[in-house]
Amino acid sequence: MPRILERFHRFRQQRRPARPPRRPSSPAQRSPWFWPGIAAAVVVGFGLYFWLTSARILGEPIAVDYGPRDAAFVSAMGPVVGAEFTQGNRVRTYVNGDEFFPAMLEAIRDAKRTITLETYIWTSGLISDRFIAALSEAAGNGVKVHVLVDGMGTLKFKEEDKQRLRDAGVHVLTYGREHWYEVKPNINHRTHRKILVIDGVTGFTGGMCIDDRWLGNADHEKSWRETQVRVDGPVVRQMQAVFAANWLQTTGALLLGEDYFPEIRMDGDAIAHCFKNGPNESPESTRLAHLFAIAAARESIDIAHAYFVPDDLAISMLIAARERGVRIRVIVPAINDSRIGRAASRSRWGPLLAAGVEFHLYQPAMFHVKSMIVDRVLVTIGSANFDNRSFAINDEITLNVLDPAAAAEHHRIFEADLERSVPLTLEEFEARPLYIKATDHLAGLLRSQF
Repeated sequence: MPRILERFHRFRQQRRPARPPRRPSSPAQRSPWFWPGIAAAVVVGFGLYFWLTSARILGEPIAVDYGPRDAAFVSAMGPVVGAEFTQGNRVRTYVNGDEFFPAMLEAIRDAKRTITLETYIWTSGLISDRFIAALSEAAGNGVKVHVLVDGMGTLKFKEEDKQRLRDAGVHVLTYGREHWYEVKPNINHRTHRKILVIDGVTGFTGGMCIDDRWLGNADHEKSWRETQVRVDGPVVRQMQAVFAANWLQTTGALLLGEDYFPEIRMDGDAIAHCFKNGPNESPESTRLAHLFAIAAARESIDIAHAYFVPDDLAISMLIAARERGVRIRVIVPAINDSRIGRAASRSRWGPLLAAGVEFHLYQPAMFHVKSMIVDRVLVTIGSANFDNRSFAINDEITLNVLDPAAAAEHHRIFEADLERSVPLTLEEFEARPLYIKATDHLAGLLRSQF
């Protein structure tokens, strides 16, 4: 009997058609919502990331009943940003590389004790070689030279050029990564600061980087229009402290002593302070300073910025300034090194143009200036752009100067830049093609990264 059952079972198996092996179903076959779900998760993830990296400490408009000329402004601004105003400073302004590169290189060659230099972009080339030669010569003369650069901004800074500096005795480090195998937890974080301090008594800041694009006088499309300032006086101690903070974060070592922080005599008539901004230190201080200055404006605000991407609060405060009769003029680049950044910026202009803010597009070169003049008395300048990346993500340095003479010089420069710019009307802005409007809107969704 068992044999009969076995034969019957074998017979049935032979008659039954073979089943093809099961193939695992693809994600799309499992559910029609699989890929839409993945896309939604990505969008939500990016949205959460953009929200987390957006400036949001200050959420309410600032309202003050005094202007930048009033003592109350000086008394309040210092504590707000963590750096009191100092008296007795002298400010000199340089326009484009033809002016500021020779001044900076001469200051390096005149150094006697210390040089501290921090920059975002350093690209090998002609001006790089000049800085390497000057810094190497200073180190050879016994000057202590410290150079701090950003890892992302120095991708085109050749290793052999860094080695030339090290061989000469210059301490060259990458911010936040003293060793190549160290990776910062927040890879989106940069040091965007531009600082040069000589002997603790003379300081330079602005938007300039060590790159051949800054050479010349901004007379063609591939050159960059820039403003840089030199300060002498007590405010330089604050500038040196900003550099020392990043040096400490990178090395664990403090720069101390009179070689770095000497006693400084009053050298001029300008009131000034210098302060840092970064996600891990004094968060949003530069944003607070800009918005405070806008709130205090009673007559005029002149903004010259390469990357002007105001957030909702800044837009509302600029419109409020217009409503109280403040004239606001903005110079932005017609030529931009970032198309997405340019579109993100444009996405914010509509309400401001409608409120009477005057926009001008700088034509001859890439406009990289980072300054604001309020009521012809306050000048704000440094490394920070008027955007969320500078206000909330990067490390930045900002110099505020309260001085009619310095403001008059910057106003003259602003007027000269206006002559090389083309005004943008509300009608022209609204008439831009539909595909440009769509691009601007989409880029505007990413504005927290610009």
